[in-house]
Amino acid sequence: MIIAFSVSPVGVGEDVGEYVADAVRIVRESGLPNRTDAMFTSIEGEWDEVMDVVKRAVAAVEARSSRVSLVLKADIRAGVTDGLTSKVETVERHLSGGPAR
Repeated sequence: MIIAFSVSPVGVGEDVGEYVADAVRIVRESGLPNRTDAMFTSIEGEWDEVMDVVKRAVAAVEARSSRVSLVLKADIRAGVTDGLTSKVETVERHLSGGPAR
């Protein structure tokens, strides 16, 4: 499964990068495949391990803020691995005019 999530403190002002970095650090230290962009961090793995990482990332932000916002989107598909890479490669192949599979 792939989970895309965004966790952010509420009520600490506009500069939340330091708080978000605490959450992303948890994701990166998990050892699971992940990718962070300007809006979301995506992580791939089994349900329990991915949700544990999300829970710990939220807790890292919550440790420094009394209110936390969490946005989560999940792609639950049994038997698929390396979805973080293969989904993007498929789109890029179509953009470059490559052959359809």
